[in-house]
Amino acid sequence: MRIGVDGYNLAMPHGTGIATYATELVETLHTLGHEVDGIFGINVPANKSLRQATFFHYYQRLPDLPLLKARSVRSASRTKRVVRAWRNGRDYLRAFVAHRSREVPRDSDVLTNDGVNVIPAFDRIFTTDRLFDDAMFVFARTGRFSTFRVPNPPEIMHWTYPVPVKLAGSRNIYTLHDLVPLKLPYTTLDDKTLYGSLISGCLKHAAQICTVSEASKCDIIDRYDVDATKVTNTYQTATVAQRLLDKNVDQNAQDIESIFGLERRGYFLFFGAIEPKKNIGRLIEAFLSLRTKTPLVIVGARAWQSERELQLMPGGGASGAAGTFVGPRDQTIIRIDYLSRVMLAKLTRGAKAVVFPSLYEGFGLPVLEAMQLGTPVITSNTSSLPEVAGGAGLLVDPYDVDSLVKAMRRLDRDEALCAAMAARGLEQARLFSRERYGERLTELYRAAMASQ
Repeated sequence: MRIGVDGYNLAMPHGTGIATYATELVETLHTLGHEVDGIFGINVPANKSLRQATFFHYYQRLPDLPLLKARSVRSASRTKRVVRAWRNGRDYLRAFVAHRSREVPRDSDVLTNDGVNVIPAFDRIFTTDRLFDDAMFVFARTGRFSTFRVPNPPEIMHWTYPVPVKLAGSRNIYTLHDLVPLKLPYTTLDDKTLYGSLISGCLKHAAQICTVSEASKCDIIDRYDVDATKVTNTYQTATVAQRLLDKNVDQNAQDIESIFGLERRGYFLFFGAIEPKKNIGRLIEAFLSLRTKTPLVIVGARAWQSERELQLMPGGGASGAAGTFVGPRDQTIIRIDYLSRVMLAKLTRGAKAVVFPSLYEGFGLPVLEAMQLGTPVITSNTSSLPEVAGGAGLLVDPYDVDSLVKAMRRLDRDEALCAAMAARGLEQARLFSRERYGERLTELYRAAMASQ
């Protein structure tokens, strides 16, 4: 079949876990023999000869995509209120005008193998200016989903995130990774009423709902009283770069020592956004309580309420700058804002353990990525994380700092346990192989095509 996949998260600077999800989805669809269309919200000119260059000029340079945030009411001068009203009126009218799709040529004019502007191998790319921004704008004011049209539409349009858009002429599938804004409302900025309405809209317009764990599937069915046959759990997959796997562990260790000054199996690692849901504050508290000389490395960009999460960082680490911070007992915390996927995989492969004590996850991709690389995992006993880790990880209560301290101490002192966990992790990771993921996707699409 021909299947559409949106670029909503792919166009974000530095990407997200959902950008990884979209990339793996496209690559898996190709291995299954499908053709794949990409749907983006990037403005390109009418001149076909300039479209590809313009597309990649803006690709992954766009600001953060719109959230369903509540708007605050602020006092303003009469002139500012008039200007704001005019701009709102202009945006309102433009948002309701049908968007014209433009196809971006797929040729060799633009070199995209530089490791920065990497894009999945779409067979066709269609884009229009502010597709997702305007759809959010319309939905917030009318509760309606916007309709997008492309020539010869794919049989299935697989939206990788809940967006208020549907593709005309296709069976629309929406991936709901989790219901975190409703399960942990204090950890996100989303307007909860608007978010709840958006999920209801996705359920209404979808031929099928895709999700990525049994925990999320149960949450969706229980909260929205939806027919269980309409929700399919495909889990997800993650692919480690072959060039990294081909490099022996000693060479990987030399790279990490040269770049970061870290010894192989000589540091704990966390990677993910620094926000309340990820539980960084308790991780830092547990690490400082551990009284170990083993460093803690934190890789992730600062997000909402990161100051609160980083308040225990020694030496002013919560001030915003990344760097190396040393505590009162010479405990070292290294904080890095961003690494490429290949560099992060190298760092993961050399860690003593990946510690991922998130409060709630729809899937928990760092857990799978660590196991694929033969690295022990400490993670939470909540949400989907026990499904992903299986019996290969040490599970802790993410709200209990002592539980986290005990798990980190066990791995810090027991090399035999680390080796056993690494072996079990490799076995567990095979349950989420690309082949198995492809089988689950095939069932999802069969169900979508069979729906009325």
